[in-house]
Amino acid sequence: MRVERLELVDFRNYRHATLDLAPGVSVLVGPNAQGKTNLLEALHYLAIGGSHRVATDAPLVRTGAETAVLRTTARFAGGRRVTVELEVRPAGRNRAKVNGQLQSRTRDALGIVRSVLFAPEDLQLVRGDPGDRRRFLDDLLLQRRPAYGAARQEYERILRQRNALLRGLRAGRQGTEMLPTWTDALVRAGATLLAARIAAVHALAGPAAAAYRDLVATAPEQDIGRDVTMEYELSTGRSVTADPHAGVPAPAELAEELRAGVADVAVAERDRAMTLAGPHRDELFLGVGDLPAKGFASHGEQWSLALALRLASREVLHEVGEEPVVLLDDVFAELDAGRRRRLADRCTRFEQVVVTAAVDDDVPLEGPRSFVHAGTLVAAWPSADDGGSADERGTG
Repeated sequence: MRVERLELVDFRNYRHATLDLAPGVSVLVGPNAQGKTNLLEALHYLAIGGSHRVATDAPLVRTGAETAVLRTTARFAGGRRVTVELEVRPAGRNRAKVNGQLQSRTRDALGIVRSVLFAPEDLQLVRGDPGDRRRFLDDLLLQRRPAYGAARQEYERILRQRNALLRGLRAGRQGTEMLPTWTDALVRAGATLLAARIAAVHALAGPAAAAYRDLVATAPEQDIGRDVTMEYELSTGRSVTADPHAGVPAPAELAEELRAGVADVAVAERDRAMTLAGPHRDELFLGVGDLPAKGFASHGEQWSLALALRLASREVLHEVGEEPVVLLDDVFAELDAGRRRRLADRCTRFEQVVVTAAVDDDVPLEGPRSFVHAGTLVAAWPSADDGGSADERGTG
């Protein structure tokens, strides 16, 4: 799969913009705070239905506008073209169209366009809270298996209802007889998420370890025995070590384990009026060698680990469908010469890569450049040094 065109209306600092993308590498160059990242954010939003930078949609709509429109046309295997459009409406429900047809649910348009985004914010995958790592797995699964989005929404609905019931019980209201019903629903829905997440961790294990070794091996004398380790830590107290040869665990067994875990914390749940066992309390452990990456790995190791996880995500997605477009936001500036070279070599093997940089020389890749300034795109094809004519393709 490759993206042929991205169109934006009233998104972030773009009043209107059109970006045409070729196969292979495309580079967006320009000073900071001009709109380069906004373009990658829009492409990724079209894939997963959310921003990697903000929790709500309001900041995505240009000041003074009520809605934003994101539209992309992608070409798939066999030459098939699909146009996906999302209308972002902070004051109402978002709308989605696929090939001009309005979708009954926005999530039905997600996962058609596939992307893997690495941005500076991804250091939170290593340094941040467990919720950052759960979100990483959930966003990956949303594209790998689009039905996962519906399963997650159902679990979150049940969780809200069960928590509301627990709050009512603590306040002295009736409803004890309903708690087993919501517990059963939580266990069933939770087991589905657990099986998918654990399978994703297994699938990531091999590609993540290989990508990390490649990125950190700057010299023969370097200790490359500090390999990546991953474990999925369930709220029940059990940990599952990532194993590239393992498959999907049995949901029925996970349901029984979760049911026992909920029973173990039943008294504490009544006291705290919240559900204390389930996928919303799980953790993805990331280690380098024998130590947790969070708090023990160097800045360079943490950066390389976060990047390796994103590169592994590409492999995991491509394993079960179309190859995703890879989006790299100001990555090369953070790498030394050796890591730049090895990352660039990987990029040349991808079907499509879009890279941002403040300085063109930071990107050791050949490909067309689009220059970004104040919400305006000026493209010079095939590269900035070839003296080609410039074409203004957007207005701020």
